[in-house]
Amino acid sequence: MSAPAASPDTVIGLDIGTTSTIGIAVRMPGEIVHVASRPVSLSSPHPGWAEEDPAEWWANSVAGLREIVAALPGGGASLAGLCVTGMLPAVVLLDAAGNVLRPSIQQSDGRVGAEVEALKAELDEAAFLARAGNGVNQQLVAAKLRWIARHEPDVFARIATVFGSYDYVNFRLTGRRAVEQNWALEAGFTDLSDHRIAADLVALAGIPRGAVPDRTVTHEMMGRVSAEAAAETGLPEGLPVFGGAADHIASALAAGIAAPGDVLLKFGGAGDIVVATAEATPDPRLYLDYHLVPGLYAPNGCMAASGSALNWLAGLIGAEDGEERPHVALDRLAGAVPAGSDGVLCLPYFLGEKTPIHDPLARGTFTGLSLGHGKGHLWRALLEAVAYGFRHHLDVLTEMGHRPSRVFASDGGSKSRVWMQIVADVVGLPVRLLDNPHGSSVGAAWVAAIGSGLSSDWSGVSALARHGDLIEPDPANRAVYDRGYARYRTAYEALKPVFAMD
Repeated sequence: MSAPAASPDTVIGLDIGTTSTIGIAVRMPGEIVHVASRPVSLSSPHPGWAEEDPAEWWANSVAGLREIVAALPGGGASLAGLCVTGMLPAVVLLDAAGNVLRPSIQQSDGRVGAEVEALKAELDEAAFLARAGNGVNQQLVAAKLRWIARHEPDVFARIATVFGSYDYVNFRLTGRRAVEQNWALEAGFTDLSDHRIAADLVALAGIPRGAVPDRTVTHEMMGRVSAEAAAETGLPEGLPVFGGAADHIASALAAGIAAPGDVLLKFGGAGDIVVATAEATPDPRLYLDYHLVPGLYAPNGCMAASGSALNWLAGLIGAEDGEERPHVALDRLAGAVPAGSDGVLCLPYFLGEKTPIHDPLARGTFTGLSLGHGKGHLWRALLEAVAYGFRHHLDVLTEMGHRPSRVFASDGGSKSRVWMQIVADVVGLPVRLLDNPHGSSVGAAWVAAIGSGLSSDWSGVSALARHGDLIEPDPANRAVYDRGYARYRTAYEALKPVFAMD
């Protein structure tokens, strides 16, 4: 007689990120078996725009999933479930046949200034904030769809489905159209009083209620891998696919952010900051999401351009050594530049800015340049600019009553020791690194573990995202960065009228 097949013990977390698609296979209770990554192209065809191709997300997912399945000792038979995470609220539009109508409008897109102002004129902003949990800003999907209606009416007329990045990949995996709870919340379509998608909030976008699919909860099964998707990806047909997760909230779970005072800084294509609370605390300067742990909330902020701005600058100025990765070489140059970048100051608003200023007209700038400055100064100034942006968010959280006590750093940018030292110096707090930088994928994998019944302990994810080095702030740089932060805040206020002149 042949031996009975082993029980499935492995889950997959798939992250549809702004700069890369990353899949992680985890054998329970806590072993990362394989990581597969593919780059993603971000397009900005006009100032402030940010678009991506959903077909590229799916192609990356197919390639990564096939790689993962091939690397598993038990192949697809060892899998118990899969969860997809991703940036939000990206906007993906489908026609009735399931075809993508246009490139996605990314969460960092800043084209909707006029539409946001129109919504503000129509709505009682305080009442909307209290009801929907988020303020009237460029994050709202209603503003983006109003832009589509105005500028691309032929596309708008064919819209049958509106959902997000990981919702689209879930659709390709299962054939089901659904929206995950945090996409619906940040989109501005959810009524916090009953946690349902409200028809009148959807109507602000000019679309019928039916164009926004049913809402799913993160750890509940939303469907199973279809025969067609199984043939493409190598996944077993019928594999459970769970609801999905916003990438920054998945990273917060992986970092163990569930106690007051704990703060996660997420260094991906965008720059995210997340805390955990027991109650919903809407504030117009930040966003509100559901935590992945049931019953908790996650107030958070997002800077539109973080890693994506670094990728852009690296592409422009390159590196000294053509055989070395540009980011590594530029980090080395920046490490030789003193704190404060010898007077060079950057505003990192290359895609407008989301929180906490909510200004889609803001633009990236470098000031204080002279002929004596070089590549290292520009690179360090941009690293410092993102750190100043995080400090601005920490100030806001403190004003809201969420004073930070512990700071954690995750995702790809946290691998830069030069950058992490700058961040610790600027915020004036120690920064704890995570050994596994793929926080979003890890968090998604744990959702699949919970959903599939391989674990019932949300805190068990800590076995996969072990705490790494603690970066202590250098007291010698405190005064320099206090002055630099003051210049950062002053520079935006001074340039704000200039940004609005175009």
